[in-house]
Formats: sequence, C-alpha cells, structure tokens
Amino acid sequence: MALDVGAFVPVLRGRLEALVMGGISPIFVVLLVIAALVLLVLVFIVGQFFNLYIQALTSNARVSIIDLIGMRLRKVDVRTVVLSRIRAVKAGLDVSTSLIETHYLSGGRVPTVVSALIAAQNANIPLTWKTACAIDLAGRDIFDAVQTSVNPKVIDCPAVSGSRTTIDAVAQDGIQLKAKARVTVRTNLSRLVGGATEETIIARVGEGIVTTIGSARSHKEVLENPDNISKTVMAKGLDAGTAFEILSIDIADIDVGENIGAQLKAAQADADKKMAQAEAESRAAKARALEQENRAKIEENKALVVLAEAEIPRAIAHAFNTGNMGVMDYYRVKNLQSDTLMRSAIAGGGTQSVGERGPLS
Repeated sequence: MALDVGAFVPVLRGRLEALVMGGISPIFVVLLVIAALVLLVLVFIVGQFFNLYIQALTSNARVSIIDLIGMRLRKVDVRTVVLSRIRAVKAGLDVSTSLIETHYLSGGRVPTVVSALIAAQNANIPLTWKTACAIDLAGRDIFDAVQTSVNPKVIDCPAVSGSRTTIDAVAQDGIQLKAKARVTVRTNLSRLVGGATEETIIARVGEGIVTTIGSARSHKEVLENPDNISKTVMAKGLDAGTAFEILSIDIADIDVGENIGAQLKAAQADADKKMAQAEAESRAAKARALEQENRAKIEENKALVVLAEAEIPRAIAHAFNTGNMGVMDYYRVKNLQSDTLMRSAIAGGGTQSVGERGPLS
C-alpha cells in the first residue's frame, strides 16, 4: 500500500490558509502542520509494511509494526523474515521473529533452514532450530542433509569424478582384482557439524576393500563370495567420526586384472640375471687381468733365463783363462750340446737358447 504524499500538499496548504484567515494563532498552525507531517510519515511507513503485517496477522504468526520498522532500520530483508515465520508457524514450529532475524544477520540461509525443519518434523527426525542454524552456518546444506536422512544416498566407490575407475588390489596368489562398490549412507545430523565428508567414506571403503582382497589366499575365494568383502568392511565401523551412517556396502562389479605375482617374479628373475651377468663380467675381467699379469711374469722370467744363459759363455771363457777347464772338457760340453739339440729336434722342441748353441757359436 503506497501513499502519494504530494497529493496532500495542496489540500494541506488550503486548510492552513483558511485557518489563518479565520483568526487562528500562527503557533497553533505550526504545531498543527508538524502533527500533520508526522502523521503523514507514520502513515507512509505503516503503509510499506501493511501487507506483510496483515499476512502475518491472518496466519497467526503476528509480527508487530515496531518489529517490522526495526528490521528495516537494521537492513534486514523484512519479506524473507516474515514469510519464513509464517511458514514455520503454519508447520507447527515455534520459531520467534527474533531468532529468524538473528540467523539472517549471521549470514544464514533462513528459507533453507525453515524448509529443513519442516521436512525433519514431517519425517519425525529430531532437529532443533539451534542445531539447524549451526549446520547452516558451518557451510553444510541442511536441507540436503535432512533429505539424505529421509532418503538414503548412494555413493560410488571410487568416485565417478576421480581419476581411477576401479579399486585395484592383489590377492596372496598374485592375481589382481578390480572392484567397484556402492555405499548406501544416511546423514547423521548429530555429527554433521565437524564430521568427515563423503571423501572420507570413499577412502575408508577403498582401504577396506584393498585389505580384504589382500588377505585372501586366492583370488578365486573373492570371486566366489564377493559378499565377504562387504561383511568384512562393514564390521570395521568405517562411519566413525563421519557425518554419515553406513547402511550397506555392495560390490557392484569385480574383474580379474593382471598377474602381478608373475610380473614381480619375472622382474625379480631379470634383476637376478643382470646381477649374475655383472658378477660374471667382474670375474672375467679379474681373470683377464690375472692372465695378463701371469704373461708379464712369464716374459719377465724368460728375460731372466736369457740373462742367466748369457753368463754361460763368460763362465766358460773364465774357466779357460784360469785353467779350470781344458780342451777335452770343452769338446765334451759341445758334444753334450749337440746331443741335446738333436734330441730336441727329434722331439719337435722349440728354439735353441743361447747356452744350447754353445759358447763359441
């Protein structure tokens, strides 16, 4: 309801002129003008909230004009507060205007909170205004949480938006299994504030599946009874400290992957082979080095033999000079050398040494 104040100005001016012409005191006229202006301002202000006031009054959710004016001065969305109170009262909720206004000023989503309270009441879920406001101010969608409490939610594990499409685990026989699970959860409103989110549920369920498959002696046991995975994981109490209550864990799909055990054995065998080859190469290198050392020693010994044989002619000459050896002794030595050369030639012996050729040859 909007009033056109400008339309009253000519009428008011005419009334004032008539009063002055009638002999009325100017002070009285001024007071009358002030009173009229105040009345017009009040009518204008009341007219702004008249519709909301009538709606609240007829809905048995009375909101006084003073409260409406105060909310406008506090820059509160009056329509949102009043309509939310009407919805709450019609649903049988005892929520005062001050509580709704306080939550609005705190940055909360008032319509969402009221909708959540109405849904919780209809579903016989215990939820107070204080708890609902705390959940809303914590950044959680309270209405979605109540809906999840009524209609359980299914979470894919692993998440559809994740980088992996399956949960991979290896049984004790080395065969890899690829599993997909679906977790049915219901929101636990009492743990919604401070409780872990869906990501924690997905991580814990994945860890439980990997542990269960890894504990199986054979992958065939898992394929024969995939429900054992669900029973084992459910028994771990994975919803502790989370904002959800796990109702069931169902294995949606399980496939056989690669033979990881065989691959590991092949990789180990290849590593052992390379180590053996490296050790063999090391031993071969040591043998070649030792062979070269022995050859050097042989050549060194041959050189020493040659040097020693080179001393024989000198010794014979010295023996002649000192008279310790005669001509006949010399010829007997020569005959002995000739006989030795002949025997060596018959036997296919090697080259002659200096001593074998004789001291004078």
